[in-house]
Amino acid sequence: MAKRTLHPSAGRTSEVLQTRTATTRPHLLLAGAALALTGGAAFGASPTEQMEFFEKKVRPLLVDKCYSCHSPEHKVKGGLRLDTREGWVTGGDSGPALLPHQPETSLFMSAVGYTNRDLKMPPKQKLSEEEIAVFRDWIAMGAPDPRTGAPEAVKTTSKAMSMEDGRKFWAFVPPVNPPLPAVKDSAWPTTGADRFVLAGLESAGLEHAEDAPLEVLARRLYFDLTGMPPTTTELHEFQQMAGQTREAALASYGAIVDRLLSSPRFGERWGRHWLDLARFAESSGGGRTLPFKDAWRYRDYVIESLNQDMPLDRFISEQLAGDLLPATTPAERRRQLTATGFLVLGPTNYEEQDKQLLRMDIVDEQMDTMGRAFLGMTLSCARCHDHKFDPIPASDYYALAGIFRSTRTLKNYKDNVAHWIDTPLPMEGEVETRLQAHEARLEKLTADVAAAKKRIKKLSPKVEAKDAKARPVTPDELPGVVVDDSQATVVGTWKSSTRYPTYVGEGYLHDQNEDKGAKTLTFTPKVPKDGRYEVWLSYTALNDRADNVPVTILHADGEETLRVDQRADPTINGRFVSLGQFRFVAGGEGYVLVSNDGTNGIVTADAVVFVPLDELSRLQIASTSPDAATDGNTQLQAAQAQLKDMEKELKQLQASPLARPEAMTVQDDSEPEDCKIHVRGSIRNLGAEVPRGFLTVAQHGPAPEIPDAESGRRQLAEWVANRNNPLTA
Repeated sequence: MAKRTLHPSAGRTSEVLQTRTATTRPHLLLAGAALALTGGAAFGASPTEQMEFFEKKVRPLLVDKCYSCHSPEHKVKGGLRLDTREGWVTGGDSGPALLPHQPETSLFMSAVGYTNRDLKMPPKQKLSEEEIAVFRDWIAMGAPDPRTGAPEAVKTTSKAMSMEDGRKFWAFVPPVNPPLPAVKDSAWPTTGADRFVLAGLESAGLEHAEDAPLEVLARRLYFDLTGMPPTTTELHEFQQMAGQTREAALASYGAIVDRLLSSPRFGERWGRHWLDLARFAESSGGGRTLPFKDAWRYRDYVIESLNQDMPLDRFISEQLAGDLLPATTPAERRRQLTATGFLVLGPTNYEEQDKQLLRMDIVDEQMDTMGRAFLGMTLSCARCHDHKFDPIPASDYYALAGIFRSTRTLKNYKDNVAHWIDTPLPMEGEVETRLQAHEARLEKLTADVAAAKKRIKKLSPKVEAKDAKARPVTPDELPGVVVDDSQATVVGTWKSSTRYPTYVGEGYLHDQNEDKGAKTLTFTPKVPKDGRYEVWLSYTALNDRADNVPVTILHADGEETLRVDQRADPTINGRFVSLGQFRFVAGGEGYVLVSNDGTNGIVTADAVVFVPLDELSRLQIASTSPDAATDGNTQLQAAQAQLKDMEKELKQLQASPLARPEAMTVQDDSEPEDCKIHVRGSIRNLGAEVPRGFLTVAQHGPAPEIPDAESGRRQLAEWVANRNNPLTA
């Protein structure tokens, strides 16, 4: 296949039709060349030549590659017809498919060229370059198409219900309290439900079964309400009913039912059913599994709600909008916050890198769970199109989606691995007082440690070397114990470089800004003697480096993790930054680990140097006057001793069992917004904006108004739990 050249003409690009294959007809070649040079059929090719090109090249491709999804003989996807000219002029859900004379801006070409990540056609296999070129040239010549006339109406087998019919359908009609039906055997029913059951039996010519023996009834009751069989004593309690009158037996039976409903086992038994609806799990799924350390709080909330016989409307409202409801006590506030775990516990792929897609996937999962659990409806179908069976248009879906998009479920939409929101819970009395004191001390001590490290960095020796940035150095030129990158234990793929000559040894390593969280370098020293060492890390500083590189130091007294700003110039010799002073033991465990987890730029690492403090002191004296050295060294040692004491206290505070409990929750976004319809569910193909709201077909009476400054979850909970909502009922 010969190459094709691009020729700009009259503000658009068309491709010269030059000898694609040995079988190309000469007159089509000439016509194509004329079209490319002149920019369209009006400047060269005759209508006959255009139509022959369509019939010989374009129509067969359309029939073979497109009609199976875009003609009424098979199906019509996305509302797009390609079996008539009027079909592609009108277009489908995304608008006109072709723009004559403009192949590069035609949606059709971006689809067949696989340049639109959300729209690739045909979906199973990309067309060949020659086939794509045929479509491109056809559009460039103005998309001549002899298929005149309006397309025939598409025959549909859709069972979609109209909005008008939907309002009459039983599921969308508010429930009423019907009169009890008349029955022949009026002595048998003991409840209104019994009368409906018996009426159904009698209408079918059937009789009710005999009452179950008392021991069978006991086992059924205990298994149903507690999940456990009755004990011998409890069975005997049932057997005592045999000698009672009917009224007395019913009263005894009712007392047993009440006792079982009051048992903690009742909430455990029936809470499992709700936890299934709420897709409860103690890990994330949806990608790399992350543990939900506080999921158990939501589990206990459900069990306690059932055991306390919480009213259903409150049970619903707290799970949808507990964080937005008023609370009079810390205990009530804890319960309401914990309840919103209902919206968090979904199978979320927290590693999804397309954060806007992740955001809408979470919204869809929340809506799907809410619809199934509270409304008995599947809503997710309407993410891509109007619901095929129920009267739920896509506009209703995105009205609800606006409410959940205005709800923050993740801490942010920037982290490489996203994270749910952990909210501190309020406590009561003396416990709250101790927690506040603990948190205040922890906050102050953390700030003091950071300030002390900055002061030590300023007091630390600056080994002068005029040529520091002009040449590499060998490990032998450096003080202390040097561990070069060539000696480090490497996890993941790091790239070696010598581009910037401030390195130690043969070069330095960088992570290529890829595979965040999957790469580490471990520098393990062989210290000659026990003692305290200052640890230096060598790296190259540039603006594209990460400013939050996690570095972990394992030393004889424990483990420290700090963040290094690799955009800032190293302060020691133009090569190193001090990580602090730590105690190491000869032959003991110890290392420095550099990771690229959660970093926001390129991570580099070169060498790690462990300098004994006595040698560090000599370096300080060598670089300054004797008096200044003595004074500076005294200040440094005092600052280091103070830092050591503060770090010890900080470590004890962090390990203290006195920690405020947290729950998995959601929050209202600070900037609520309405949502645009996502055509075919694509986050990049947006249609009209839809005001936040609820399902039209299930609205009876005025819907709650959503203020601009609120997400709408509070109003959603009010609408779902309303007695007039037929779906919840």
